[in-house]
Amino acid sequence: MSLLIRSSSYVSHLTLFQPRNSKPSSFTNQISFVSSFNHNPFLNLVYKRNPTMQSVSKMTVKSSLIDPDGGELVELIVPESEIGAKKAESETMPTVKLTKIDLEWVHVISEGWASPLKGFMREDEYLQSLHFNSLRLKNGTFVNMSLPIVLAIDDETKEQIGSSQNVALLCPQGDIIGSLRSVEVYKHNKEERIARTWGTTSPGLPYVEEYITPSGNWLIGGDLEVFKPIKYNDGLDHYRLSPKQLREEFDNRQADAVFAFQLRNPVHNGHALLMNDTRKRLLEMGYKNPILLLHPLGGFTKADDVPLDVRMEQHSKVLEDGVLDPKTTIVSIFPSPMHYAGPTEVQWHAKARINAGANFYIVGRDPAGMGHPTEKRDLYDPDHGKKVLSMAPGLEKLNILPFRVAAYDTIEKKMAFFDPSRAKEFLFISGTKMRTYARTGENPPDGFMCPSGWNVLVRYYESLQESEAKQQAVVSA
Repeated sequence: MSLLIRSSSYVSHLTLFQPRNSKPSSFTNQISFVSSFNHNPFLNLVYKRNPTMQSVSKMTVKSSLIDPDGGELVELIVPESEIGAKKAESETMPTVKLTKIDLEWVHVISEGWASPLKGFMREDEYLQSLHFNSLRLKNGTFVNMSLPIVLAIDDETKEQIGSSQNVALLCPQGDIIGSLRSVEVYKHNKEERIARTWGTTSPGLPYVEEYITPSGNWLIGGDLEVFKPIKYNDGLDHYRLSPKQLREEFDNRQADAVFAFQLRNPVHNGHALLMNDTRKRLLEMGYKNPILLLHPLGGFTKADDVPLDVRMEQHSKVLEDGVLDPKTTIVSIFPSPMHYAGPTEVQWHAKARINAGANFYIVGRDPAGMGHPTEKRDLYDPDHGKKVLSMAPGLEKLNILPFRVAAYDTIEKKMAFFDPSRAKEFLFISGTKMRTYARTGENPPDGFMCPSGWNVLVRYYESLQESEAKQQAVVSA
């Protein structure tokens, strides 16, 4: 997997961003451009993007907490003092029952991951997102918004809503969790949405089959209010830090750079090599305390992905074993559902981390991609995700730098950066191959993953096989 870090604040004005309305931090540093930056291995790439930078003598490194999109972090949780009145009012409204994935989107919107979006999209926002991958703000500027964040309803629900301006939102269990206000109902053209988001309408797209195909023919947008933070009561809620909480934690740790790494697979030593190398390079550039945000995706994933609870247990072992340093790593769950929409979706993943305060984003080979659902090939070009991310409008606040491919060195018996001059001595182990090892009980090469982390996967697949055997026995009986 090759990685890329997005970097344009260096390119434009060499100033990293400070939290909105914050006081100058004690860790603001002046570093010598000549002594630190001129010796950086990525300097030639940066010069190509902005040749005038060569004349700058110094650069200022400020707090990593860059402004969220729109300038202010959206938070849509009703204040405690207003909950009683709001709940009573919502009980008089028509209702919309949410699916599990709808609830995940309520979580995403309410905490500000999609800032400046303040609810499910109305039609003008939906069309901008679908056709332009961005939203135009009132001041004429643009923010990236590559995925439509919408709520579908069926004909019966539309009829019940009628001319009502507000609707109450019911969680899958039937309780009212909030409301949408000043609503707008418009047509849900599923084929157009699917084609523009995925670039194909082939059958077998996981998110489409799980969520879009069975959904209603109408979309409803409006301003969201949520009565209390979304909780799942699965033993993992303490990992679900909101953008505000993450920004506070970065401040508490006195981070002067934050680099985010998203994955939906267990962490192997190749991932760790890339994350540790990123921190090393940031230190070489003059940062004093770069913090890693290890940010696994926690919403909907396809059936053959490793479940979230197993991944979180595996991640904890990686930190316990010291493969990643707990002092410089924050592990948190990103609540978004997964689309597997390749270059379109990776923009959403990057944009959301801006709102959490990260100013560096690591992106790998074929980010957010998957195999073609009906043909034996990748659905997307493996390099297009990182190329699109480096050009996407609205992501200029993120920082990008290139990284090399990591693979298993069969001579050194460890994960290492790929050396083309001895290509035959490297073994590429994909996420699919890793899961196959664990499922079949075959051990990966020594040095591929920390042993305690690997044992978590083995136990999971053993339990899965035991469950399947019991089900087969019941059917046979």
